[in-house]
Amino acid sequence: MRGSRRVLMAMAIGALAGALAWLARGDRTATAPAQSTTLAAPARAERPSAPPVAAAPALIRRQLVEDLRLADYTYCSYRESSKYPHDSRPVSEQPDQVYPNAPVTGSHALRLEGGDTDPGVQIQTSQTRVHLAAGETVAFSLRALDAAGRALPLVVTRAVAQGLPVPGRRPGAQATLAFADAGDGALAATLAPAQSGLAAFAGTIRADVRYRVAGRAGVVLFDVIYSPEAPGAWTGQVREAVENGSLNFYLGADIRHAGRYIVTGRVDDASGRPFAVVTFNDMLGEGANDVRLTVFGKLLRDGEPALPLSLRDVDGYLLKENTDPDRELMPRLEGRTAVAAHPLSAFSDAEWQSEERSRYLAEFGRSRDKARAALAAFDPQAELPPSGCAVNRANQR
Repeated sequence: MRGSRRVLMAMAIGALAGALAWLARGDRTATAPAQSTTLAAPARAERPSAPPVAAAPALIRRQLVEDLRLADYTYCSYRESSKYPHDSRPVSEQPDQVYPNAPVTGSHALRLEGGDTDPGVQIQTSQTRVHLAAGETVAFSLRALDAAGRALPLVVTRAVAQGLPVPGRRPGAQATLAFADAGDGALAATLAPAQSGLAAFAGTIRADVRYRVAGRAGVVLFDVIYSPEAPGAWTGQVREAVENGSLNFYLGADIRHAGRYIVTGRVDDASGRPFAVVTFNDMLGEGANDVRLTVFGKLLRDGEPALPLSLRDVDGYLLKENTDPDRELMPRLEGRTAVAAHPLSAFSDAEWQSEERSRYLAEFGRSRDKARAALAAFDPQAELPPSGCAVNRANQR
């Protein structure tokens, strides 16, 4: 009996030890993965640890709100940017088109003939044109300044303009440029292709100017694109009219070469402040044509320019595809071309409409509605973020 009691006690002690060992093993097993996950997470950034279950709804809601904001931004920004047609835009969108006839100026360190530069001498350059129509001229100028901004004596040793070669054609003839003192410390020269051996050359003409300043030889290059033949000419007849809620300018043109023409004009308000850039982009046949430049009604109503409006600095060209040069220039109309005096109330406040715009707005609108519905289904009590469209309208007031 006593022996049986000892056996039972030994068995109980063994069972207890086994249980304690199992529990200890279980604790180690339970904590090991957590330590392993914490250490391994930085090395496996592509699969981060799962968030606590309680945080998942907040993350889902945040993502749904971001989806809605993106869909709303896409819809509203497209609607805002497309409310005026492509051919009638605010001048703020195309600042490089405001003054097309302003000289192109630049400044750089002295470029030596061997390719090095000398930052102690600054060379200022200017050219009055980049594109030249038949019969037009371009003026070049350059001057040198020291580090203190004082003019340095400059001597042009060689100046030659030549047509750059293109595949299948020989290089153009050369024309010598005569640089002379312009009276302000600069040297200036004029290139008139029509009065030189470059009269029949079509393409890029490069003026290679070599000079000496501060005992060193330098070089500067000027490029212009020349059209020896005008594809059409302006007749000088201009009229304006309010049609379909917008202001239209009609410019008479005698077209010799049929094709697609790109014509651009600038519109100023009564104080001379640039207001809009207007464009014509369409086919013109040979003979008499009217080129229409439109100032869209809503652009006028939104911008509220001081009236009357003036159309100025009109330039145009025949677009030539798959060839170099890619255009034939019409003579430019510099300065004011036409004036139109109408009250703002004469113009429409309606947004521009087209099949393409309606299609995109419908598609972007469906995406926004779907995102809004997804957020409402997940959290019916959720407050929807404000629409960007409302913000855009408020900014216009």
